[in-house]
Amino acid sequence: MQRYEKICIYENIFVLLRRKSPKRRKIMGKTLHKVLLISTGGTITMVRDKSSGALVPADMETFKAYMPELFAGEIQVDIEAFNPLFDSSDIGPDKWAQMAQMVYDRYEDYDGFVILHGTDTMSYSASALSFMLEGLNKPVVFTGSQLPVGVLRSDAKENLMTAIEIAAAQDEDGDAIVPEVTVFFEDRLFRANRTTKRNAEHFSAFNSYNYPALAKAGVHITYQPHLVHYNDVNAELHLHTAYDPNVAVLKLFPGIQQSVVRAVLRTKGLRALVLETFGAGNAPSDKWLYRELKAAVDKGIIIVNKTQCNTGSVEMGLYAVSLNLMKAGVLSGYDITTEALLTKMMYLLGEHGDNPALVKKLLMTDLCGEVTIDNN
Repeated sequence: MQRYEKICIYENIFVLLRRKSPKRRKIMGKTLHKVLLISTGGTITMVRDKSSGALVPADMETFKAYMPELFAGEIQVDIEAFNPLFDSSDIGPDKWAQMAQMVYDRYEDYDGFVILHGTDTMSYSASALSFMLEGLNKPVVFTGSQLPVGVLRSDAKENLMTAIEIAAAQDEDGDAIVPEVTVFFEDRLFRANRTTKRNAEHFSAFNSYNYPALAKAGVHITYQPHLVHYNDVNAELHLHTAYDPNVAVLKLFPGIQQSVVRAVLRTKGLRALVLETFGAGNAPSDKWLYRELKAAVDKGIIIVNKTQCNTGSVEMGLYAVSLNLMKAGVLSGYDITTEALLTKMMYLLGEHGDNPALVKKLLMTDLCGEVTIDNN
């Protein structure tokens, strides 16, 4: 049985218990769903300048002109945009907090939210919001495109229109079908904190290696509700915007030198480290590596073991070469992605930085479907 099949069945009982959606208008007997489109920038918002031929960010009126379908259906789409728009390479914790705040402020006014975002750091931003929006009971769908909206073969329209439909999708009781933070690209809907950008050229830019897709879009959108993360109906939405960026990633490689490891671990202000290891969580058995890691842990730096493999999980102690990591006090990251682990670290240190024991405990806890914890 694969790891993603080890899903708590009790999550499904919340399908019929979620909070009611906001009041919606009716047009000619049909309910009008409301979706807020938040534009941060990215390739999807680019158009070609007529004079120079260069790709430039489009203002919202120009963007809307390319996609009249947005305003011609049974879903009311309102738009709010960052000003200025940002390349996703420039988006970090402060912008994550801004996105989360926008969702929180308009939460009662809309059935769902779609966030336009550049692909390069989309998995980081989407993972961050999955932690920042605690108790979420409405869809927050991230999407973008590999080609600008103004290009003939662009994937922008299909991605955006389907994301909007997913954000507005409700069951027969008026409850959101996928009330969590997700990423939609090409024809797949993934849990946000399980995604990684896998391709810079293909339209299928993202994948969720350790957890299956929540939906597949074709002629119809086929949902997999038994895979969706549902919060308790009584859960209130809580916004968490505190964060601590004093984290780092250290990727091990054959022949890595002590001076490199020492330089990273002795970075001023460092509080937590993602240690990307080989295979099932293995590392060189050099005594100096154990000593450096042990010294860092003893100083209070939290180190989490994350496999460099896209698919699979860390299994500390499975091989002798991971025993030194355990002895040094390194924690297991199980099957979490680097994107989710980094943003989870920032979030937990920002919220509970004065309680390292609690941070460690929560790093080893599945908060919103981001990791499969194997307690066997």
